[in-house]
Amino acid sequence: MRPPAAEIVVKPTASVFQTFGGYDSHGTWGTGPLSDELSSRLDRLESRYEIEALVSNYCHGFDKRDYDRFLSIWWEDCTWKIGPPFGDFAGHDGIHEAIHAVLWPAWAQSQHVTSNLVVAFSGTDTATGICDVDCMGLLTDSAEATFVGATYRDRYERREGVWKIAVREVQIHYFNQFSGTTLSAPEA
Repeated sequence: MRPPAAEIVVKPTASVFQTFGGYDSHGTWGTGPLSDELSSRLDRLESRYEIEALVSNYCHGFDKRDYDRFLSIWWEDCTWKIGPPFGDFAGHDGIHEAIHAVLWPAWAQSQHVTSNLVVAFSGTDTATGICDVDCMGLLTDSAEATFVGATYRDRYERREGVWKIAVREVQIHYFNQFSGTTLSAPEA
């Protein structure tokens, strides 16, 4: 049985809060603006979500060979410090070189899995992040699986309301082929 209309509770979205107000400290619906504290907390939650999407789109863009998606996560003046054996790259031109001249030619296929992302805000428009990554794949000249374990240390910046990566430093912990291990799709 459906409850009477008076008993149905609708929880407003953040945009409703910003437009019409919200609940006061006594739980009563009000029409005043959001408090600075609540507005700041909401912004942090939305920012964290956007930053998590950057980390995921890095993996999707790289592994699916979607250059536009991959490039969209970086600021034009970014720095990508991959280190040995690949090198460091600056700006969108550097990202293009890293992807098209170094990394995609080296990897026939790859599958990145990031985990343990911790985001720390250093200001309203700046944050840092650290996460771990495992990458399984096939190097172009090999039929055996290669496994890479690394840590990403990022600096994110929000400019004109958009979060992107300003700096990504990669610390590679291992980069090894697993002799006798191949990667293949399941048989039909």
